[in-house]
Amino acid sequence: MQVPLQITFRHMDTSEVLAARIRNRAEELERSFDRIISCHVVVECRHQRPQQGNLFEVRVDLNVPGREIVVGHDPAPRHAHEDPHVAVRDAFDAVRRLLEDYVRQRRGDVKLHAVPDHGTVARLIAEQDYGFIATADGSEIYFHRNSVANGGFDKLAVGDEVRFVVQEAESAKGPQASTVVAVGKHHLPPAQSVRG
Repeated sequence: MQVPLQITFRHMDTSEVLAARIRNRAEELERSFDRIISCHVVVECRHQRPQQGNLFEVRVDLNVPGREIVVGHDPAPRHAHEDPHVAVRDAFDAVRRLLEDYVRQRRGDVKLHAVPDHGTVARLIAEQDYGFIATADGSEIYFHRNSVANGGFDKLAVGDEVRFVVQEAESAKGPQASTVVAVGKHHLPPAQSVRG
C-alpha cells in the first residue's frame, strides 16, 4: 500500500488481537491486487447492551486507482456481529468480492450483456423449423425454432415484431439470432382516434 494501513477503534478498547486479524486480512487483499493506495478500517461498538452483548460495526474504506471501495456492516440485523471477529470477517469478505469485481473490470473480463435488437419476422419456413428476421438496416437474421423464447415459434407470423440477440458465430445461413422474443400487443402504443 502506498499509505500505511489505518485501524481505528471507537467506543471500545484497542484490541491487538483484532488489529492483527485486520492486518492479515488487509495483506491478503494486497496480495490479490498490489496497487491498493490505502486502507482505513474502523471497528466501532455501536450498541452496548449488558445482557445480550455488544454489537460491532466494521467499516473498510479501500482506495484503488480510480475508485473508492467502501463497505460498512451495520450490526442491527446481524446478531452474529456481537463478536467483533465475525464483523471483521464479514466486512473483509465483502471488500474482497468488490475488489475482485474491480480487478475483472480493469482487465476487461466483465461480460457485457447483449442489448436486444428489434425487427420483424420476414419469412417463416415452419416445416423446417426456421425463419428470418428483417432488421432496421435492411439485413436478414436467421433464427431456429429453438431460439424462440417460451416455445413461441408456432405462434409467430410474418410481420410480427420481435426482439433478438445475434450470436457471435454465423450459421451456414448467415447471421443467426441466439434468442428471439415476440413483442406482444401490450407493447404497442394505443390506437389514436382521428376526428374530422
